[in-house]
Amino acid sequence: MDIGALHPRLPSPVEECPDERFTGRGLRLLLKRDDLIHPSLPGNKWRKLAPNLRAAAAAGQRTLLTFGGAYSNHLRATAAAGRLLGFTTIGVVRGAELADRPLNPSLEQAAADGMRLHFVERRVYRRRADPAYLDELHGLFGDFVAIPEGGSNAAAVRGCAELGRELRGTADVVAVACGTGGTLAGLAAGLAPEQRAIGFPVLKGGFLDKATESLQHAAFGARSGDWRLDDRFHCGGYARTTPELDAFAAGFERSHGLAPDPTYVAKMLLGLTTLAEEGAFLRGATIAAVITG
Repeated sequence: MDIGALHPRLPSPVEECPDERFTGRGLRLLLKRDDLIHPSLPGNKWRKLAPNLRAAAAAGQRTLLTFGGAYSNHLRATAAAGRLLGFTTIGVVRGAELADRPLNPSLEQAAADGMRLHFVERRVYRRRADPAYLDELHGLFGDFVAIPEGGSNAAAVRGCAELGRELRGTADVVAVACGTGGTLAGLAAGLAPEQRAIGFPVLKGGFLDKATESLQHAAFGARSGDWRLDDRFHCGGYARTTPELDAFAAGFERSHGLAPDPTYVAKMLLGLTTLAEEGAFLRGATIAAVITG
């Protein structure tokens, strides 16, 4: 299996984004367009999935099982990868009640790409990293390679380090939206020592600092890079929004012709803009925002 045959656009392009909320403070805003890497596997989904797909293929494994919520971009991307590369895919979906409802567009696309959806109660879903639960799933579905929620494991983090390396010498500060912390963990490790990364969690709970550091230990043996989290911009939690976020996203689209994804990217851009307005960045700094999809 040759993942390169899918012709990813790497390195992803970097675009200037003149925005008076930044330029008025002597700042330069860049957009790192990871959303343009591949139409079916955009952004961090490519960077996380590619190393896991290569490892599965090298081991002769053709079935992938992974986990996600009802609006999981990761489930949709894994299903697309299965269709494109000939893997059988199984998605364990948080929320048993969803089995009796019409599929939302995200899950509908995953199913259309051939993913078998397995809906479970939330208390069961919380066991997704428990080896005993994985044994139960093997009993249901047979042999498979398990990929964690969000695709975040040591291989994925090492894949995301390339994102940081692509941005060396380009920006002083790099911002990214965070779900599981895997992209931030790799990004920060790949940046040059004088650069720093900011992650904007899209879930509430304040758990990502430990999760991100744990992923770095698994991938690199230690905490790596200069990074921090700002968890003020989750807007109520995953897939939640607020009138402020909606107005911000609509305004950004009008100004720049890019409609930011409300689940991840819009929250990151709102956080980054707020920090600029708060004076968090030194005049003359270049800020790069990773557009993950």
